[in-house]
Amino acid sequence: MKIGIIGGGQLGRMLALAAYPLGVLPVFYEQTPDTCAGQVGPVIGGRFDDHEALAAFAASVDVVTFDWENVPVDSVRPLSGHARVAPPALALEQSQDRLAEKNLFTRLKIPTPGYAAVDSRDDLDRAIARLGLPGVLKTRRFGYDGKGQAVLRSARDVERGFTALAGQPLIYEQFVPFEREVSLVSVRARNGETRDYPLAENVHESGILAVSSAPYTDPRLARQAAKYVHRLQEAMRYVGVLAVEFFVHEGRLIANEMAPRVHNSGHWTIEGAVTSQFENHVRAIAGLPLGDTRPTGHSVMVNFVGRMPRRDVVLALPGVHLHDYGKAPRPGRKLGHATAVMPTVAARARVRRTLLSLRRT
Repeated sequence: MKIGIIGGGQLGRMLALAAYPLGVLPVFYEQTPDTCAGQVGPVIGGRFDDHEALAAFAASVDVVTFDWENVPVDSVRPLSGHARVAPPALALEQSQDRLAEKNLFTRLKIPTPGYAAVDSRDDLDRAIARLGLPGVLKTRRFGYDGKGQAVLRSARDVERGFTALAGQPLIYEQFVPFEREVSLVSVRARNGETRDYPLAENVHESGILAVSSAPYTDPRLARQAAKYVHRLQEAMRYVGVLAVEFFVHEGRLIANEMAPRVHNSGHWTIEGAVTSQFENHVRAIAGLPLGDTRPTGHSVMVNFVGRMPRRDVVLALPGVHLHDYGKAPRPGRKLGHATAVMPTVAARARVRRTLLSLRRT
């Protein structure tokens, strides 16, 4: 079986590495010639808006998936005439526009911050009058890893933020004074079977995920998260891995955003779960039985952004696994990560501190 992966970043790379042992062959479609996924599988070059090239690509594989959610939906929809597409184009469409995403959460009765569409300064003033300050002004499309957003705390911030982001559709969201951030990674098979990974607790720096720890043990919140994510999967007839990030506020979950793909906060599952999120995504879209999502210990994942630490220093740490994406260093760019699976929470905390010190030196 061949799977076609649109996009060739580190997520596609890790999908490919999970596919080969299953006897599934990955092929990438990417418009960037120096993609890191090209180190582990064949790459077909082409624009994401070239419908003919994408149709030919889809016709050469059994199923099409993505490692990036900003592939144009109009380019994806016709591909179902040539191969199965998973996750469905609807999931891409909903996740690409923050307003559509928030409307979906609201329709499915999934708690989310108060929000309002903003197309003008008058719209922003009305949104602030209704939702108050502080708040977050965001572009509706193409924002990720902290890009395309501004926190508004004062009148000066309002003027500065609107000036920086004006000229494109925006959304204003009520600020949530959360106690922590968590995410749920879940996988749904073509027959509707669903399996959930444990909650992960996440810490972001400058809008980019810095560290994830799993499992975050709170049975009540885990049940709540699974209930909300399953609603999304059913509504979109979802196949594959879906991740949803939540704020924890006053003992309840508030949905921040979803990702219709394998997710950074699930990287710990490569070593820390019986079956990784990458293998389960391949299993789901290929029509294979899903694997066990149970954790194998207490895991921590630390991202390396902008620069990689010395390989020998990381690998000298007992129980630590290094993942280098083979990308050129650049400020703000995710270059790799390290994970460790420890027998106790205390041992995890110690290795977490060590890995974070390597990240900052």
